[in-house]
Amino acid sequence: MVSHLGLARFEPGPAADRVCLVLERLRCIQLDPLDVIGQNADLVVIARVRGAARGQVHRDVYPGRAFEHFAKERCLLPARAFPHYRGRAIETPWWRHSERMKKLDRALIDDVLCEVRERGPLSARQLTPRGAVKPLDWSGWKGTSSAAKLALEVLWTRCDVVVAGRAGRDKLYDVPERALPAVLGARPTVDFDSWALLERVHAAGMLPRNAGPHWSMLSEVRTGPLPELLVAEGVLEEVQVAGSKRTYLTSSGLFVAPVRTPDDALRILGPLDPLLWDRSLVRDAFGFDYVWEVYKPASERRWGWYVCPLYHQGELVGRVEAAVRGTTLAVDRLWPEAGKRLDKDALGAALSRHAEACGCDEVTLPKRARAAAERRQDRATARSPRRPRRPS
Repeated sequence: MVSHLGLARFEPGPAADRVCLVLERLRCIQLDPLDVIGQNADLVVIARVRGAARGQVHRDVYPGRAFEHFAKERCLLPARAFPHYRGRAIETPWWRHSERMKKLDRALIDDVLCEVRERGPLSARQLTPRGAVKPLDWSGWKGTSSAAKLALEVLWTRCDVVVAGRAGRDKLYDVPERALPAVLGARPTVDFDSWALLERVHAAGMLPRNAGPHWSMLSEVRTGPLPELLVAEGVLEEVQVAGSKRTYLTSSGLFVAPVRTPDDALRILGPLDPLLWDRSLVRDAFGFDYVWEVYKPASERRWGWYVCPLYHQGELVGRVEAAVRGTTLAVDRLWPEAGKRLDKDALGAALSRHAEACGCDEVTLPKRARAAAERRQDRATARSPRRPRRPS
């Protein structure tokens, strides 16, 4: 899994191409707007590309090499996937496209498309105002009240416009004819469901057969005949993890593919890194219990708000809660995993590397947190059968 998902060693090759190589390897990178020590897409790339910087992922893939759409939730996808999406108007059950259409006049949608075609790339806030609509309500979360922005969301869902860049936190939208010209002439050779299932299995490495967010957008495919058909054809395989009753789908030949020996670098994983998609698999394969608690009330959190796992040489060895504050990467709390060895030198190098990626010139660890971390480290080392390496 580690080798397949590109975490064993940093991606080789020219710096300008490495982010795109990571995207192609993973098939998709899940997007999330929270930016504590970089957005999730940044963390996914920084863990795989030595020298990558916060925000680089969008600079390197736009325009022309990627677009955004629903896969495992909202994701960054390689440009080659666009013909498959454009060939099928995607509507996930929770996107409520039909409700959006009830609030908009079709002529207004066409008008917004014409504006993007004439003025793009441009952000939603740069659109000409076209009045207001009653916003959608998702259990208290309000959608946009701007008719123009709502029309842009509809056009994006239908692949009539795509994200073609970023300006700060704003997405820049353009028509595919300008943003993705190299792939517009391509025609899918397989049906969307078959293609999307194979892509998802590859992206997950091991895709559990049971329901969950890892099947986002493909829930009907999961319960249909297609998975069994592809297993019967030898395109996919069914596997189990020792000690678990759960069944997983993998690409045929995954477990006979060459495995890259893990390097010495410790990595800070984003909460939505593909290695962490299936929490049960993380627990069964790594003995690591991880829940992203960002949406839990503070009183219900076991660890913290934005806590990231620490990966090192084939193991998940701890957790860190940190934040960028000015030009400082401030480590607020650190939890070595019981029974695992958290190499202090490797951790220090990872924090320094991440600070540089975030444009910080300093890493701080509060005295109280540092003392607690050292006590936990001593206890973890005492329980671990592996002897710690001497500091260099």
